[in-house]
Amino acid sequence: MLIREPEPSGTKSFFTEIIASISDIKFSKDGRYILSRDYMTLKLWDINMDSGPVTTFQVHEYLRPKLCDLYENDSIFDKFECCLSGDGMRVATGSYIRLLNGYPNLFRVFGCAAGSAEATTLEASKNPMRRQVPTPSRPSRSLSSITRVVRRERCLRYNVELNNRCESPSVDANGNSIDSTTKLLHLAWHPTENSIACAAANSLYMYYA
Repeated sequence: MLIREPEPSGTKSFFTEIIASISDIKFSKDGRYILSRDYMTLKLWDINMDSGPVTTFQVHEYLRPKLCDLYENDSIFDKFECCLSGDGMRVATGSYIRLLNGYPNLFRVFGCAAGSAEATTLEASKNPMRRQVPTPSRPSRSLSSITRVVRRERCLRYNVELNNRCESPSVDANGNSIDSTTKLLHLAWHPTENSIACAAANSLYMYYA
């Protein structure tokens, strides 16, 4: 049995296959659904449907104009994991560190019940306060490194639609820069309780919803 999403129409870029590569998959507790994570999205699949995912969640779409930079520093090959809550009502995955305003380890939680619009960005921290972090939106501009000229030229050659917008890590609407070299890759949802374990570098955090 093969479950595969139909390829979107339109022009492919140099990054199309890279960002579509699946880095993690998890079964739901009842065995009916599979959650997959690629670089940009989470996708929920019904094993009884082979026409495509039931739902697609955008994890950090604001980084799409930055794929050239992410390729240059190899961040585009990061393998983010994903997880489902025991009741199957929510899914979660990690993202990149937000600097300046003290949001060290970020992860996204989405509601997957029919009609749910839940999409929350949270931090894993020693601070017991639970803060909802505003979702980043706009990119920044900064100088390029001369040592990356060769890779940049290759990137632009294969990805013309970027139109010279290959810039350095983005900032959100609150002026927080995004550090793509530091990220929360690993997390797991408790099978019976509403809690998530998150691992960042050599630290393990528990988040209780």
